[in-house]
Amino acid sequence: MEEDLLGAREQYAQALKAGQKYYRNAVINGEYPFPPALDDIVSEQSCAGRQELGQIEIPAELIVGTKVVSRQAAFAGNFMPLLDQNSEFGTKWINLCAAHLGNTGIRDPIKCYEYMGRFYVQEGNKRVSVFKSFGATRIRGVVTRIIPVYSEDPAVQLYYEFLRFYELSHLYQVHFTRSGNYEKLQAALGLEKDRVWTETERRRFLAGFSRLQDFLKNRGEKDPSAVAGDVLLSWLAVYPFSDLNDMTAAELTKALDSIQKSVESVAHDNPIDVKTDPPEQQKSLVNKLLGFVRSEHVTAAFIYTANPEDSRWIMAHETGRQYLERALGERVTTLAYVCTIDKAEETMETAIAEGADTVFAVTPTLINACRKIAAKHPQVKVLNCSLTAPYPGVRSYYSRMYETKFVAGAIAGAMSENNKIGYVADYPIFGVPAAINAFVLGARCVNPRAQVKLRWSCLEREPVGALQAEGCTVVSRQESISRPKKDRDWSLYMLTDENTARPLASTSWVWGRFYERVVRSILNGSYGSDSGYTAINYWWGIRSGVIDLELADDLPDGVSRLAKLLINGVAEGRIEPFRATLTDQVGVRRNEGMHGLSPEEIMNMDYLLDSVDGYIPAYDELRSEAQPLVRYLGLYRDYLPPEKEEATQL
Repeated sequence: MEEDLLGAREQYAQALKAGQKYYRNAVINGEYPFPPALDDIVSEQSCAGRQELGQIEIPAELIVGTKVVSRQAAFAGNFMPLLDQNSEFGTKWINLCAAHLGNTGIRDPIKCYEYMGRFYVQEGNKRVSVFKSFGATRIRGVVTRIIPVYSEDPAVQLYYEFLRFYELSHLYQVHFTRSGNYEKLQAALGLEKDRVWTETERRRFLAGFSRLQDFLKNRGEKDPSAVAGDVLLSWLAVYPFSDLNDMTAAELTKALDSIQKSVESVAHDNPIDVKTDPPEQQKSLVNKLLGFVRSEHVTAAFIYTANPEDSRWIMAHETGRQYLERALGERVTTLAYVCTIDKAEETMETAIAEGADTVFAVTPTLINACRKIAAKHPQVKVLNCSLTAPYPGVRSYYSRMYETKFVAGAIAGAMSENNKIGYVADYPIFGVPAAINAFVLGARCVNPRAQVKLRWSCLEREPVGALQAEGCTVVSRQESISRPKKDRDWSLYMLTDENTARPLASTSWVWGRFYERVVRSILNGSYGSDSGYTAINYWWGIRSGVIDLELADDLPDGVSRLAKLLINGVAEGRIEPFRATLTDQVGVRRNEGMHGLSPEEIMNMDYLLDSVDGYIPAYDELRSEAQPLVRYLGLYRDYLPPEKEEATQL
């Protein structure tokens, strides 16, 4: 017993020094030196209700204050004591500490209130102080939750998202600063949206997550708890959760370094930098002065998921690869590989081993493999043909298809004899709602009576037949990828009485122009000038020459002239398809018409205008063969449930 008291007095002396130091620093910096009191923070008017949580293990770092003001003065803000060792308070603290060091221990749980994810002690302030002085990570407590009144305050809205997450996980350890991240974590761990965690899953998660927090703390992170959630989400996009426990310290350091850009991007409001026009070719002298690194030669690997002969999409990119070789000659070497999605990472590793310093993965479903390769090989330039990929280290590229769809809509509106126009969309992925809406706006520009009926090829196998049965005489279908060769290859056509397709117009891509300009930017040193924590998305339009609208030779002269005027106007920026009064299908006004929409607003458009006769399908409605792509690029990709129960990482 004497030894326990002696040890307790020594512990109090150390805790007192820590408390006095915290107090002095707080006063010097103009900060409140005591623990905050909940009674000063919450009023009855701001409280929506109370919930008894019973006895739980409370993360010690989240115990930040007292319930009432009268208990504050004995403690510094870090809960270390401020009163003399010989005071009544000091004596009680030392006796508690001696019990903690002895055989009996401190058995009684504290009583406290939780508000907005933080805990305020009602009974047991000295117990908390003792535990914290020994560096305890968890403290048992009987908790009453105070629920704030719901409001437009982002912090309150985020807390309500946490409440839903707590119902499933019973965890307080994970914090986020962005709306939606709790649901994203549930999906990233491979758990169903409404799946309640098992005790085993909870223990496994805490083991790995605690190691991550400790590692961040040891690396010098000032507030590891505040960033650990964001780090974890970035981690799960590249590595399995189990690696947090299985990796050595050296491996973990390397892995965390590899995802650092992704972690930093989460902390910024605009993690994507959209490049809407090709870069100006800077003079070599300017590049040298700015310190840009030039390359004398580029070896570019093209990663395909099918043979070009079997896929028009792959053939368009293979044609682009050949275009690149002709354009740059000996300054570029290209390599082409065909692989399945599950072998993509291995194939990219092979390409790099064979000398590739640039990788073009031409299919959106390769994005995960691209992220892993970019993390492992930061010296390699990795690009993926997809839209709105917020992943630093991997640049994405696509074209502004809504521009050509706007013009195509105008042609459809002019050519429709009964005002009924059909539109076949492929997948509910980013960029598609913008294309649909732009098409409708174009049709309504020339024909206010135009009715656009929307169907999805990912829901039914013969959507064109269904549209024809509804009386549609003009139909816009999926793009032809390359220049159309047959009547049915055209993406916009008129159905005749003889059930033949009369071509009207078709969107086409010239990917070689994109590849040439990107490789030239690597050669002249300007490619790396915009690198950083921000993800780069190339999103070029008609002006770049990468995308165009082919017009049928027999298109009526007046309609052809109108289309060309619109194409030129869009290319030159004089015509903005979304500079109009826009109201969505639920009545929300999206634009007043005084200005256009920003690239980010168009890319992330996830609604349809009220003039569209149709809807955006849910994931569960899609045909099975359509689901894999939607997992990577779907409007709801971050919140999708796992493909099967075994997908859980816990």
